[in-house]
Amino acid sequence: MVLCGIFLTNALLAELIGVKIFSGEGVFGLTGAQIPVLGTRLDFNLTAGVIIWPVVFITTDIINEYFGKDGVRRISFLTAALIAYAFLVIVVATALPPAQFWQEINSQGPNGTSFDMDYAFSKVFRQGLGIIVGSLVAFLLGQLLDAHVFHWLKHLTGSRKIWLRATGSTLVSQLVDTVVVLFIAFYLFGDWDLKTVLSVSVINYLYKFTVAVVLTPLLYVAHTFIDRYLAEEHHVPMETFIAKD
Repeated sequence: MVLCGIFLTNALLAELIGVKIFSGEGVFGLTGAQIPVLGTRLDFNLTAGVIIWPVVFITTDIINEYFGKDGVRRISFLTAALIAYAFLVIVVATALPPAQFWQEINSQGPNGTSFDMDYAFSKVFRQGLGIIVGSLVAFLLGQLLDAHVFHWLKHLTGSRKIWLRATGSTLVSQLVDTVVVLFIAFYLFGDWDLKTVLSVSVINYLYKFTVAVVLTPLLYVAHTFIDRYLAEEHHVPMETFIAKD
């Protein structure tokens, strides 16, 4: 229940806040990096969703370790369905006519400028069809691929080298997730060319790659707490307990 809650919350939050693009250099008060990528120069402009998205993949690896591929598959489809449900609710909410007083008391922006609260509400929460479709497809592909690569590496390493199967599966799945969501959202449904899609994908993946490596020690911390909770002297996959029940 705890792992499921962490997984669902972070996946849904990443979708909701992903509409904002922030400057990675700006966080540290730096100027744009202007990194040369595929013949163009790009700054570290990232979607806000990438801040917590690595948590989703780490949670996936922990669930895979204790519940196997079936556990990851079940929670992935459940999460995708709930994300689709959340977007449906948002569509309905943004279509509701705003109360006049609510518009009036929120009619001024900074420095007394005119401000349309209902438009801002819709602009922030209601994303385009391409982003919704792209994010859901990329999410499912990334999760299922992560589960399969993790299982394949675990078959090779056994109970050893948690860092290898966790980091390896995450790096592969995040690459697919990053490229697919941008390709569907901004190439198929948008007006980006393939060069732009690939260039932005490189910047986003560099961030995900770095964070995945940095957060790897958290897997060992999680294993320690979970194994203590299960009160087992040695690591025993959760499937064993389920089978006994």
